[in-house]
Amino acid sequence: MSSIRFATPLTTQDSDNDSLSSSHSEDYSEEDNNFDDWVSDQALPCRSLFDQRDFTTVDEALRYDQSTHGFSLTDTYTRLNLDLHRRIRLINYIRKDKPTPSQLSDLTGSEPFFTADEYLLPVIEDDPLLQLDLDDWSDDESPYPAIPQPEPTDLATAIRRIRYLEEKLSQAQQDLADYRNIVSQKIDVASFAEIISEEPGSSTTKDADVRDDDSHYFRSYSETDIHAVMINDKVRTSSYASFILKNPLLFENAIVLDVGCGTGILSLFAAKSGAKHVYAVDASDIADKAEKIVQANGLTDIITVIRGKVEDISLPDDVTHVDIIISEWMGYALLYESMLDSVLHARDRFLSPNGGVMAPSQCRMMLALCEGNEIYKDRVRSWSDIYGFDLSEMAKEVYDDAIVDIVPPESIVSSPCIIKDLHLNTITPRQLDFKSSFSLTCTSPMRTKIHAFVLYFDTFFVAEGNEPLDPSVPVTIVKEGDPFLAEVWPVGGKPLPKRRASLGSGKFKTNEKKRLTSFSTGPLSHPTHWKQTVFLLRDPIAAEEGTIVSGTFSCKKNGENSRELDVWIHYSIQHVEEPSAGETVVQIFTVR
Repeated sequence: MSSIRFATPLTTQDSDNDSLSSSHSEDYSEEDNNFDDWVSDQALPCRSLFDQRDFTTVDEALRYDQSTHGFSLTDTYTRLNLDLHRRIRLINYIRKDKPTPSQLSDLTGSEPFFTADEYLLPVIEDDPLLQLDLDDWSDDESPYPAIPQPEPTDLATAIRRIRYLEEKLSQAQQDLADYRNIVSQKIDVASFAEIISEEPGSSTTKDADVRDDDSHYFRSYSETDIHAVMINDKVRTSSYASFILKNPLLFENAIVLDVGCGTGILSLFAAKSGAKHVYAVDASDIADKAEKIVQANGLTDIITVIRGKVEDISLPDDVTHVDIIISEWMGYALLYESMLDSVLHARDRFLSPNGGVMAPSQCRMMLALCEGNEIYKDRVRSWSDIYGFDLSEMAKEVYDDAIVDIVPPESIVSSPCIIKDLHLNTITPRQLDFKSSFSLTCTSPMRTKIHAFVLYFDTFFVAEGNEPLDPSVPVTIVKEGDPFLAEVWPVGGKPLPKRRASLGSGKFKTNEKKRLTSFSTGPLSHPTHWKQTVFLLRDPIAAEEGTIVSGTFSCKKNGENSRELDVWIHYSIQHVEEPSAGETVVQIFTVR
């Protein structure tokens, strides 16, 4: 049976703290629930494994499959002695390949799909069955009830069951102590007690109730420097330019909405590519400069700059729908800053239901193993000897926050896996808080230490069609020295190449090959201003070729600032000659 431990160093509390912890056990339970509830504020319907019937709870769905189709998921788990990731593969195998219950009864546990990474990808997004983690952390108020265990039928089975439950109880008590310990480190208990003892209506309470996650965000984008960094990011800017300027048939006579327009560079590209009208929206002071930029380029009859949040504005000229929404909304770790929520709001309000295009159309969050030796030396080990003094206390907080830095490609020691695939035409804001399984295999030919997980994202633009790209579709890797600029926009005022008459106007011909533009922010690509997001491990992993690091990656908006992210990584290690993975390690990060 696997165990759980926190990578966070645990400190011994004194007797006063112990009594305080005991007296506030209910408060800690509430905190635990907040940490655990990664999926949704509401329970999701659970679909049968064998037909299209949906049920309110997992329990109902499992009982239905057992009574109607004669298949017990619980019995299969027990019979095959499946660990967490083999269970996930089994569920996705059933949903994807649709075997019959009789075929499932013949499984031996040695079938190829039990080790195939493709079956770690959920067939149904946010599938409640995949949220079941019987050996992992959970609580009684989880929206997904535990799978009922069969009643013992003889004394020996009953004794084994009692021992199993005793072990579970002991482990649960230890896990609860660990959670309380880490929560006590995250919360200033004395300040918390002071806050709850204040009189209602006091000035401090009123100030605490006022929450503004936007003011600093929009102020930061009024500065020139940040826009210079983004525009000078050749991978970013030339990819957008390439998609817009190489698809004149898409943009010709189109109504375009540019969400978070900044300097208006994407709007200028769209106007150059033949857009009928472009509405450029931004809530920061940069909108004033964007309007002057539009005037300086003689495009005021095509581009209208609107100052305000896209959630609050209305489009002028009685425009209710647009043909294309373009936006450069991506942040560190893709979702930092939560601008995607605004883009999805714009999509739901303004995008034409008749073939409207989102640009970009799809983004994939990628996770990989990283040696991270240089980052470890710079951020941690360097503090141990400063002019002959030990300042290593300064390095302890580095493990709490994700690090944004450029990772050299040779530092990556696994193939990446997709932990979230965002299809911009259909994804909802609720689905941006997620929990995903991963399995990464070390590819280093020599024994090494893995100091970090690395996260980056790949971005895709498709000019037609609303179907998601298959995971096998590769992303373009831009290398140093590639001709970023020569192909996509004119230099020195030269006109764009004339369009061929055979292209027609307004729409793509049905036999024209689908146009795909993409770029990666990963270590193999020319560096971008997004760099990579590094999750430094308190306990480096000793690994060799074939070592498997698997677990779950949970991501949720920060409770204090919705533009920041909270990330929980649960992982376990299985070395080459070991029959199963070891204990589960938990580490918590903030992306800020």
